[in-house]
Amino acid sequence: MAYNVLGTELVPCSYDPLTGFFRDGCCNTNEEDVGAHVVCVRVTASFLAFSRLRGNDLSTPLPEARFRGLSPGDRWCLCALRWKEAYDAGAAPDVVLEATHERALDYVSLAMLKAHAKDRVG
Repeated sequence: MAYNVLGTELVPCSYDPLTGFFRDGCCNTNEEDVGAHVVCVRVTASFLAFSRLRGNDLSTPLPEARFRGLSPGDRWCLCALRWKEAYDAGAAPDVVLEATHERALDYVSLAMLKAHAKDRVG
């Protein structure tokens, strides 16, 4: 069983769009996930612009990868270091704590995540 940053069972982040390193809807991870796609976020237009400027365009569809592109409001399992980079730049998107894998705490503090936890599951 996987756990979230609150110490409870990890809940799904998004099935539409289908997210996660394993494309299982959850921010699950293992040693193969070198990007640590463990922070469940609700993306914003400002974050998508920030990510595009950093070389990771998440809004452009890639049909060959079955990726429709993200729009503001979509939930997504984001790399922990990308979230920290956005946090440091003042562009961090909101976090869904219950759907954020506990491994995120290897990269950022719970206080940082809680400061951006404006979305709850359920």
